[in-house]
Amino acid sequence: MDEKIKLYGPRLFGLCLTLCRNKDDAWDLYQDTWLKACERQEQYNKTMAYDKWLSAICVNKYRDKLRRQKIAPFLEMFATTEDKDAVMENVYIEEPEDFSEVSEAVNNLPDKYRQAVLLFYFEEKDIKGTAQIMGIPEGTVKSRLLKARKMLKEVLKDEWYI
Repeated sequence: MDEKIKLYGPRLFGLCLTLCRNKDDAWDLYQDTWLKACERQEQYNKTMAYDKWLSAICVNKYRDKLRRQKIAPFLEMFATTEDKDAVMENVYIEEPEDFSEVSEAVNNLPDKYRQAVLLFYFEEKDIKGTAQIMGIPEGTVKSRLLKARKMLKEVLKDEWYI
């Protein structure tokens, strides 16, 4: 497994960082992904490239995290608004460096479109690979990418790089 971590680890961490948007959550997702991969190693289908299998685990772990957040939102932990405000005032928010308008526009896409864009354009997966990782048909990937491009074009219509 050490060889696989050396070979696939940096790219996997990049995917985690892209999905989570902060290093702490990315690191947690990275570790969870490797743990799941170790637990499920015997289920690896050798017809699928190992990096795609690993990416699929990562995306699924990320989706699980999103589902948990929807079921038990953070703000429900506080008894009153004052309690929440007191904690939120002390939270350090790390601002990303050189956060371009394109990155911001991509990050503001609805999650199903953002995931497709990130895998296809930033992780350089093809349509088939993106579909395998996301667990959806290739046609759905194509339509999500088309819709995402339209949304990005609308948001960035006044920018010079469109």
